[in-house]
Amino acid sequence: MQFFNLHTHKFTNQTEVIELVNQYPQEFDRAIPFYSIGIHPLYIDENRLESDFKIVDEKLALPECLALGECGLDKRSETPFEIQQSVFERQLALAKKHQKPVVIHCVAAFQELIEIKKRLKITVPMIVHGFSKKVELAKQLIDNGFYLSFGKNLLRNPELESVFKSIPNDKFFLETDTIEEGIQGVYTLAAKYKELELSELQEIVNENYTRTFVISTTGRNHMT
Repeated sequence: MQFFNLHTHKFTNQTEVIELVNQYPQEFDRAIPFYSIGIHPLYIDENRLESDFKIVDEKLALPECLALGECGLDKRSETPFEIQQSVFERQLALAKKHQKPVVIHCVAAFQELIEIKKRLKITVPMIVHGFSKKVELAKQLIDNGFYLSFGKNLLRNPELESVFKSIPNDKFFLETDTIEEGIQGVYTLAAKYKELELSELQEIVNENYTRTFVISTTGRNHMT
């Protein structure tokens, strides 16, 4: 049984791991077998937006592109929030067009994120990566149809244990993002918190992956 890494910036090419490697339009590596691609709110360049959108649209049509992202909203970004929102909403239209899930980067804009999902009537799966907030926000996001992905902060912040334990088993993913630790370490801690055997946790994440990615994208199961 394989591990699924919902979000990573480093392809490690392990046979036992399916890695959803984050790619940017202007830095695309065709050697990566499975990836997501999107315009990050911290790296919006208005001078090349149309070119970026064209690349994202083209890649989303391919079976090896499993998701749109990471994309989203970030109030730390120097890009005006109105422009971020416009870029995000245009990307969501592409996710709807290609029926691909969305990996979301969100900083200090969760209420706006929920409002956009409702207003645009987004039905493709939306996964907030790197979740590190309180139980109340986690519940609000899940109640509004989001999935949550845990990784770096789960390893670094013991206070997240109670948050993670509160997440329904059909609503979470695990990731490494930019950390050096492997996805296996994240799974091990997550299994401990959920009081499960590692193989039981793998089965849960595999089911979430199949439901969220395979049905929504290629119709083929990459995990064995």
